[in-house]
Amino acid sequence: MRITGFHLNKKNVGILLLFLFGIIFGSMAGFFIALTKDLPQIRNLESFKPSSITRIYSADEVLLAEFFLEKRDPVPIKIIPDNLKKALIVTEDRSFYKHSGIDLKGILRAIFRDIKAGKFVEGASTITQQLSKTLFLKPRKTLLRKAKEAFLSFQIERRYTKDEILELYLNQVYFGSGAYGVESAARIFFGKPVSDLDLSECALLAGLPKSPSRYSPLIDKDLAFKRRNLVLKQMKDTGVITQAVFNIAKEAPLTLAKQNKTRVKAPYFIEFIKSFLENTIGSSRLYKGGLTIVTTLDFKLQKAAELAVEKGLSALEHRMKQQFIKNPDPQCALVSLDVQSGGILAMVGGRDFSKTPFNRATIARRQPGSAFKPIVYAYAIEQGFSQSKIILDAPVAFKIGNRKKEWQPKNFSNDYKGEMTLRTALSLSKNIPAVRLIEMLGPSSVARFAHTLGIESALYPNLSLSLGTSGVKLINLTAAYSVFPNKGKLIEPYGIMEVVDGNGRLVWRVKPQKKAAISRESAAVITDMLRSVIQDGTAKKAKVIQRPVAGKTGTTNEFKDALFIGFSPSIATGVWVGHDTFTTIGKGETGARAALPIWIEFMSKALLDRPIQYFDIPDDVVMVRIDPSTGLLATDNSPNSVKALFKKGTEPKSYR
Repeated sequence: MRITGFHLNKKNVGILLLFLFGIIFGSMAGFFIALTKDLPQIRNLESFKPSSITRIYSADEVLLAEFFLEKRDPVPIKIIPDNLKKALIVTEDRSFYKHSGIDLKGILRAIFRDIKAGKFVEGASTITQQLSKTLFLKPRKTLLRKAKEAFLSFQIERRYTKDEILELYLNQVYFGSGAYGVESAARIFFGKPVSDLDLSECALLAGLPKSPSRYSPLIDKDLAFKRRNLVLKQMKDTGVITQAVFNIAKEAPLTLAKQNKTRVKAPYFIEFIKSFLENTIGSSRLYKGGLTIVTTLDFKLQKAAELAVEKGLSALEHRMKQQFIKNPDPQCALVSLDVQSGGILAMVGGRDFSKTPFNRATIARRQPGSAFKPIVYAYAIEQGFSQSKIILDAPVAFKIGNRKKEWQPKNFSNDYKGEMTLRTALSLSKNIPAVRLIEMLGPSSVARFAHTLGIESALYPNLSLSLGTSGVKLINLTAAYSVFPNKGKLIEPYGIMEVVDGNGRLVWRVKPQKKAAISRESAAVITDMLRSVIQDGTAKKAKVIQRPVAGKTGTTNEFKDALFIGFSPSIATGVWVGHDTFTTIGKGETGARAALPIWIEFMSKALLDRPIQYFDIPDDVVMVRIDPSTGLLATDNSPNSVKALFKKGTEPKSYR
């Protein structure tokens, strides 16, 4: 055989084969070197120890908290309850005793789903792979790291028996809230050694490794309860427990240990950012990395917030006792945002973190009542309505679907004033005009607009949406209001500025998520309308601040929720007051009476040392004097006349 310029004889064939073998061997060697480069030693699993302390600081350089791993207490597998071992295997790795470190079927399934999603959405990690993962500091998912995990898993399986692997895993894995290992988790969550855990407690722990920061019962008790019952169902479905045992265990109450009262400053805020950090840089690095974390929190404002909440709740509790409300236990949430940056300045998630760590500022979804109305009115302004548009405040009935009975909304005040401007309707918080307005705009359109403003919760697109009947998170509602003084721009709230390692190297820095939610002109007009709530409407008490401020009260049926969301040009603050049990906080306890005093107390101190600022007035708006009742132009001498903002071309042209 002859190839141009080359004779293919036995000698040349041998050279060619040798050359090809060299390429293949070199490639394999290169891949093996890349795979094993910096690969940790397996023996590190047996000497897994915490490292340096991570410190968290406020923006004004106050030490808020320290994260570190307390001394762990490894326990032998023989004292770990069988229910815990079985629950973990059923939940995390059902073929644990069959595979050699990796689950090929699971990997193929995960690869297919990852390709379909265009990103890593499923890990297909066995218990052995998860154990090998503890040797890696960086949580980032890459194909090379997954390959290293698999390689290390084979080595672990060769070195240890299955029970030894399970013992190592149960003593190393992170269970959330600073708990490494089952003994630490059992004592932190239940105040008892792991050997004393019952079936329902074992199921709860087994459900945590999948997402410790999400399912920790100290962060979200309801979600932890649901996760526990899912694990119990998996145990029942796989025959580990009987139907009868399942029925009893799923009804067991979730009884948690009283938490250590070691003083952490701004505990609700710390838990909030801890969850974010665990998901962003990984729990291992957070607790062992000796990091310095700088937050957005202003500690002076945080103290002011805590004092305002306690003062307001004490006064409310006293009034509740006067109404003979038994065992009053009102709760409050407050969140304050920097309007221009989106950073969280202060956060109170409840009255006492040691008693109730549930964060009502960031997790609870409560009806906002009339505090939702500014979103409806803002959308109307964005759609070309002017604040002098006349709307009817009179009894009305709406036919809802196929229902025979019509819906007849009522004003909170039970009186009706006939025709009025949008400005007056909002300032007096009239329900009927808000319902008529959302009917004109379309509830679905208003719901979409609310999501544009940063509301994350599901909103039911019906007419009652205008009265705040869909639950929302306080932090989202406050962020939506901050759009108005921020020239129409929404900034997703955040709590961390930057993370630096022990060598001063930047690990992570915030990149604020900003977007234009409404036009600058619409933002200026709705801000002007919300100023009228304080000047002439339901929040006149706030005039005591004597600075440019705006906002809106909110009250729900039977006085179950009281809110005030308001802002200055630089700070937006939301306050919610209510019962966790969704019961009344007392007759007459409106947003103006129960929430507004807390807001005033806080904002008075927050603005005290800040220069006076004024709300934005863009070039394409005009300020004219109007009669707030008729919406027509008024002279300077007209009684009750006010100055109001309009987009150029939408201002009234005639006098009364």
